[in-house]
Amino acid sequence: MFFGPFLLFYALILFAILAFWLLMVWIGVISGVFQALGLSPNLAFLALLASLLGSYINIPITRIESGEPHPAEIVTSFGVRYRVPVRYANRSTVIAVNVGGAVVPVAISVYVLALWPAILLHAAIGVLIVSLVVHRFARPIPGMGIATPIFLPPLVAAICGWVLGAHHADAVAYVSGVMGTLIGADISNLNKIGGLGAPVASIGGAGTFDGIFLTGIVAVLLA
Repeated sequence: MFFGPFLLFYALILFAILAFWLLMVWIGVISGVFQALGLSPNLAFLALLASLLGSYINIPITRIESGEPHPAEIVTSFGVRYRVPVRYANRSTVIAVNVGGAVVPVAISVYVLALWPAILLHAAIGVLIVSLVVHRFARPIPGMGIATPIFLPPLVAAICGWVLGAHHADAVAYVSGVMGTLIGADISNLNKIGGLGAPVASIGGAGTFDGIFLTGIVAVLLA
């Protein structure tokens, strides 16, 4: 299933951010930070690019009954407008996994934990904290799924990195933010999806993707 979670305006903003990020990488401003996270500058850029492009790719895993589909084609959450994939609308909701917002960040988190196994306990505590905070503020949005405030997950993850991370604050922040957002926003709220009338509920997509994408940026900037 291929559909863009953002209107064109927001997609252009994200591409502009990515272009600026590429410039920073190649002039060496944050190349040392990428290496501290365990990724080379080229690999880090490819990971961010895969996250952005992968936000348009959703892998269906199951379908649940949801009643009448929500009539709106555009929904607004926390000041950001999202396009509802109405072409998939019927009396059910497809539960999917977003490649850019779930698969890629989780893969990076696993890589980071394998590279720095000593941070496992600290990262687990950070994941628990971020999960609880994000779950408290996550909001079911009719027609779309679960959304979170854009800057909440990276801010909480940054604090966890500072407090728990010691010499690996960036790694702890990244893992805490990514896994905590997925668990606190999407996975713990799966029982609410059926009543939203959403054609597709994407784990790690739409309103959750914002937080995960920004979490990756903040985690790198921590160092």
